[in-house]
Amino acid sequence: MRGALWGFDRVVLRGTLRAIRYAEGMKAYLIRKGIWVGDFAQHVQAVSERLKESSLAEARKLGRKIVYWASSQADKEARARRIAAEEKITRGPVWGLTCVEPCPSFEMYRHRETKKRELVSRLRKGLFLYHYGIHPMFGFMNARIQTGFPFPVQIGLNGREWRARQREAAGLK
Repeated sequence: MRGALWGFDRVVLRGTLRAIRYAEGMKAYLIRKGIWVGDFAQHVQAVSERLKESSLAEARKLGRKIVYWASSQADKEARARRIAAEEKITRGPVWGLTCVEPCPSFEMYRHRETKKRELVSRLRKGLFLYHYGIHPMFGFMNARIQTGFPFPVQIGLNGREWRARQREAAGLK
């Protein structure tokens, strides 16, 4: 019997908190929270630290490796796959890493003429969290989370692995 299989090679899901993606939305957020402009940096640091700790908690609890990588260009997925093979991980978190990369974020800017502080959106360097794991239905997958406002998230699925798991569940070779 002959047939054809089709599907996605990669599926990438992206999300962000749209309400605070721009400076005006971020200003409104600060007002709602009752945060003074001068406390902006402290607030951002505290929220980012909470996100980092809670995001990596499960991997730490399971004793998975969490490392800092100085290069954003390195092949993180290949390393995660090697770790999964070496440690015989077939389900759940495999590896977590942190990396500093360019990203859109906010900073306080002192306007030269008016001498007032303004919140502006700028391209800066920020900490990203990478999670690699093996899902029972989707297979090998990853998540990339920016730890600073506006917290964009990207989730990547390998379509070929997903399809292979579907074939296995149906009893096909």
